[in-house]
Amino acid sequence: MDNPVKDVTDHGGSLASAEALFPNAPKPWLDLSTGINPYSYPLPDFPASAFARLPEETSLQELSGIAARTYDAPDGANIVPAPGTQILLPLVAGLISPGKAAVLSPTYAEHRRAAALAGHSVCEVAEFAGLFEADLAILVNPNNPDGRVIRRRDLLALAEHMRARGGLLMVDEAFMDVGPQEERLDADVEAGGIVVLRSFGKFFGLAGLRLGFAVAARPLAEALRSRLGPWAVSGPALAVGLAALSDIDWQTAMRARLAKRMAALDVLLAESGFAAAGGTPLFRFLRTREAENLFNALGKAGILVRAFDRDRDALRIGLPGSEAAFEKLSAALRHWRENESKVQA
Repeated sequence: MDNPVKDVTDHGGSLASAEALFPNAPKPWLDLSTGINPYSYPLPDFPASAFARLPEETSLQELSGIAARTYDAPDGANIVPAPGTQILLPLVAGLISPGKAAVLSPTYAEHRRAAALAGHSVCEVAEFAGLFEADLAILVNPNNPDGRVIRRRDLLALAEHMRARGGLLMVDEAFMDVGPQEERLDADVEAGGIVVLRSFGKFFGLAGLRLGFAVAARPLAEALRSRLGPWAVSGPALAVGLAALSDIDWQTAMRARLAKRMAALDVLLAESGFAAAGGTPLFRFLRTREAENLFNALGKAGILVRAFDRDRDALRIGLPGSEAAFEKLSAALRHWRENESKVQA
């Protein structure tokens, strides 16, 4: 029987699992199974105090203020820094009494599990309209894995509906750093009934740092802060977050770089007979009946991409981070296509 609380889902990035599946694959692995930026933000020099002392509250407030400016939130008081957005999921879901939660799917599976952990009865809906019947409405924008984008005006209509019924809208904007900025919801949270989640590690390429943010009306933000408790964000994460979020020039240049490199990946995929069915500048989503065969062929070549148990015709391919990585993927796709042609002949 399906139990979302106990579900263990592969999210990509597990080289141990890849090794078990393809023990004879050449090393090192080329991991394209995540949507993490391969061009990481350069780490600043850390003062010894970042490791030796507990983080100062003033540093947390400074980070909140910079994040508010970066994400266009009303104020630093609307920002809740956390050790990654993953830990925030059940806390946000617990801001309202247990009821009916609806997740716009297919999407990141942890939202479903987190809502169940908070006591909600969880269902997945395929259409945006299905969220209006829930007490807790959850969606990812742009969506993972297909890059689907819900318009801001539609989200605001849903948020107004949720406020009227005492519900809550949770919007995960993990990939909004490279998404359409006019559709982000961060500036609208003070009206209430909305919590926006912002990932740090994906765009800045530092997922292991574990840093993320909730953006919410002040009462909701304060409730989340109290649930997290003191010193939720480490000293090193504070130092990196302060530097990276302040570095607007790096962010602007990186968006341009990612767009250029993703265009090159689109060409490579098209030359192999695959047109992207969706995605963002950090990953491409493919839909093909050859998905399982392609996943296995790439795995045997030492390239890990993301497959989906619930959708055997889908693959997600992250952005290769170097010319050597592009060439390795190109050679593997070329080899696979040549073999496929021989089989069909």
